[in-house]
Amino acid sequence: MAPGSIDAAMLRALELGRTVLGRTSPNPPVGAVVLDGDGQIVGEGATQPTGGPHAEIVALRAAGDRSRSATMVSTLEPCSHTGRTGPCTAALIEAGVARVVYAVSDPTPEAGGGALALRAAGIDVQPDRYADEAAAGALRAWLFAVGVGRPFVTWKYAATLDGRVAAADGSSRWITGEHARADVHRLRGESDAVLVGSGTVVADDPHLTVRSVNGELAGHQPLRVVLDRRGRTPATARIRDGAAPTLVLDSCDPGQALKVLYGRGVRSVLLEGGPTLAGAFVETGLVDRVVGYLAPALLGAGPAALGSAGMTTITDALLLHVEDVARVGADVRITAVPRRKD
Repeated sequence: MAPGSIDAAMLRALELGRTVLGRTSPNPPVGAVVLDGDGQIVGEGATQPTGGPHAEIVALRAAGDRSRSATMVSTLEPCSHTGRTGPCTAALIEAGVARVVYAVSDPTPEAGGGALALRAAGIDVQPDRYADEAAAGALRAWLFAVGVGRPFVTWKYAATLDGRVAAADGSSRWITGEHARADVHRLRGESDAVLVGSGTVVADDPHLTVRSVNGELAGHQPLRVVLDRRGRTPATARIRDGAAPTLVLDSCDPGQALKVLYGRGVRSVLLEGGPTLAGAFVETGLVDRVVGYLAPALLGAGPAALGSAGMTTITDALLLHVEDVARVGADVRITAVPRRKD
């Protein structure tokens, strides 16, 4: 089998993992591909929602008898434990797979060790194929979350070029264009939870759902979360409808909120709150990625995108590493992460 066919299969597996972002937690969004002896794809799959089969099982079922003596290519080391489903290693051994190639080793103590079980059964195991790409792709938030014990937090905001998220009179709708707003719905759909503060609910009454460009609700919706220490969320608020699950927490402490969400299986959070809540998350070091949508407009006055965040001098600034800059319609999207401290 030519090495290129395995590379192509891994790239396909990485793509499959991205298709299930936001739908698998607390399980990881994994993609898997089965190759026959000629390097042809005979089965593929991705992790199904909680309680459903893992990616390797989906791919094995699609391949059927063609799995015997085949190569399994997966973005994550196959699990070796029994949870809501059986261990993937046992299924691979039973299917007669000859080789397993995976990108990232499973870091969790309960599911790790799959490679050892496979090797003990006589299966050729090749780890670390496209490991960096996999860790920076669909598995990014999950790997971070299981490593530190809290969800990965992406702060999203939309602002004018002079950094205003609303005008001086408080009006703020449609700062960015329709393409940027559609991209935000993509971000929501890839997240386990969308989080705001009660101030945002009172001021803007957001729905916080994932919708298509035609305004139709998506089949899968993230958990809507409101931090509301003072019980200000109205009974008539749009987030209290039945369009998506909703959780109102009587706390404004970011760390405590994330602890609660992690316990509920949430591994990725999209922070869509206002400047005050964003500042609280930044001040406590709980923002792991920033996605800013900048509109080609100036307001001159009005609230800034970020509250004080405990910063008083230039040396307090949180320095970021820009990962991506892209045009989204008439607007610009900048994706950045906090710089590592040496």
